[in-house]
Amino acid sequence: MRPELLNPLFAEITALKGIGAALAKPLERLGMARVVDVAFHLPTGFIDKLPREELMQSDVGRTITIPLTVMNYRFGGSARAPARVQAVDAFGNYVSLVFFGGNSGWAKKLLPLNERRWISGRLDQYGQELQIVHPEVSEDAEGGGREAVYPCSEGITSKRIAALAAQAIERAPELPEWIEPSLKAKNDWPGWREALARIHADPADAKARERLAYDEVFANQLALLLVRGEARSKRGRPLAGDGRLRAALKLPYAPTGAQARTMREIEGDMAQTQPMLRLLQGDVGSGKTLVALMALLIAAEAGAQGALLAPTEILARQHFENLSRLLAGMDVRIAILTGRDKGKVREATLMGVASGEIDILIGTHAIFQEGVRYRDLGLVVVDEQHRFGVAERMMLQAKAAVPPHLLVMTATPIPRTLQLASHGEMDVSRLDEMPPGREPIQTSVIAEDRLGDVVDGLGRHLAAGKQAYWVCPLVEESEKVDLAAAEDRAAVLTARFGDKVGLVHGRMKGPEKDAVMARFASGELGVLVATTVIEVGVDVPNATLIVIEHADRFGLAQLHQLRGRVGRGGGQSHCILLRGGSLSETSRARLGLMRDTTDGFLIAERDLELRGAGELLGTRQSGEQTFRLATPESLASLIVAANADARLLEDQDRGLKTERGQAARVALYLFERDAAVSLLRAG
Repeated sequence: MRPELLNPLFAEITALKGIGAALAKPLERLGMARVVDVAFHLPTGFIDKLPREELMQSDVGRTITIPLTVMNYRFGGSARAPARVQAVDAFGNYVSLVFFGGNSGWAKKLLPLNERRWISGRLDQYGQELQIVHPEVSEDAEGGGREAVYPCSEGITSKRIAALAAQAIERAPELPEWIEPSLKAKNDWPGWREALARIHADPADAKARERLAYDEVFANQLALLLVRGEARSKRGRPLAGDGRLRAALKLPYAPTGAQARTMREIEGDMAQTQPMLRLLQGDVGSGKTLVALMALLIAAEAGAQGALLAPTEILARQHFENLSRLLAGMDVRIAILTGRDKGKVREATLMGVASGEIDILIGTHAIFQEGVRYRDLGLVVVDEQHRFGVAERMMLQAKAAVPPHLLVMTATPIPRTLQLASHGEMDVSRLDEMPPGREPIQTSVIAEDRLGDVVDGLGRHLAAGKQAYWVCPLVEESEKVDLAAAEDRAAVLTARFGDKVGLVHGRMKGPEKDAVMARFASGELGVLVATTVIEVGVDVPNATLIVIEHADRFGLAQLHQLRGRVGRGGGQSHCILLRGGSLSETSRARLGLMRDTTDGFLIAERDLELRGAGELLGTRQSGEQTFRLATPESLASLIVAANADARLLEDQDRGLKTERGQAARVALYLFERDAAVSLLRAG
């Protein structure tokens, strides 16, 4: 249970003064439902209000604070006309204070004639006239200063958020110190509450911002270590296969050195009484599925069952078809269970799993629902790890009488420094070699004004009996963002190529989307126009061309995943990156890197340098804990120290019972890593 000390922070946001129905929606859009959400809604920048006595041309474009005397009003004839108040500084220089919305009565009340007021706002020039639009007005000298700027939503201003933040800080209690004293002193960090107050008062306070980011990263690392420790403390079931099924498997190629090494690591893990907890990183096409199959066969050889969890129905069925083909004629019983399976088919599968007749079950979330019971679940394999949260993995593990071995896989290369943030509780294996026969995908960067040439090339590609993807970043045209929409692109290509063109996007219902993808996989469709829903879960060997529109708007990690949709069969595949007319230096470097290499691990490391860590951690799903105070840059710079500090604490005080351990418990609750504290209670 959360300590009472934190109750003021975790109170509903309505505990703050001035929160009414009008503010509820914009606050909700910003993710603020509790006082702590306001406290952790940090300013992203600031405006310096330069104190001035005289209006000067050199200050145009700056925000200033200056005493002015109101001289006259210039109001338009219509209600919509802007209200203009003419004012003068102490040296006789004039400026217009402009209020849109026809608020002439309010302007007169705010700025009485012949009286002096302190005015704050951005000084601009309109023709020959200096003006300040919607200034802040005060009767007393404010003396300029620095004003925080917050991320806002329609219906709420940065200044209003600042006022709410001030209330939230007032409610924030003094908390016990959880940082190791020498580390805190070495970095000259303030205490937690002081840091919170300082960052809201001065967004440029680097030490305060760094302290808060460290706190969040430290809580994350400690939670992962506790999860790991809890898993390691449980006695599982050693699974030592005799090799008969693996020996009977007819492999399409000899395993690469990386696959052989990883298989040995997994076999060694599974032979232990301590449950395996391993992350398998493999670039697109590196052969993760074969490694997973070998692990599943070890479980079957030892008389246990294995389950393979996939994030989408189409990926689950793809795994089922591929594994069924490899296991044909062998004494291994394999089945699939997804949300689509109903009636007698579903009942027969459930009975087979419960009786032990089925050795390997493949499926989506359906395989860990309440009605699914395993006779003897010994191994869980999770594909596309970043699509599942820790809670979902634990639900599947709970299906076993004793904790099963766990292997999670991801095709999203993660830089080594960031593995700690998202998978710190796991051992890590990397497949850094490609199986034989896979040619590197040829990548070209082409300007969008050559779109016609690309479409002509697509026509020649289809005429040769090949298939292609065409990826667009939006579903429908946006007035705000000049990007090609998938629906419009599909219409243009259909006019050229007829019914050979299909369309899939994220707003389609699952069965509808699956039907289009199935038509493409069967060869009925030649071109699949899509948004990024094809990033994971489509394997069509005959598709050897992918065109990605506005490639400069995608992240490197996502581009690499999309490119991996081709090159999955024999022969040469091509990727065309269509770029916008003007590119930033960063965009140019990123697209150049995509053109020059297909090494996903190199791309991930370079992307970290170019863009920061955020995108590289994969798609954030409801099950995954995100960072609110730690920016991608601070995450990368602080995580090694936070991991070392968390390890030191766990080694010295595994139950978090000492004074510092109790303080660390408060940090876990503060940053909502409650599940880790529950493991301590359970232990």
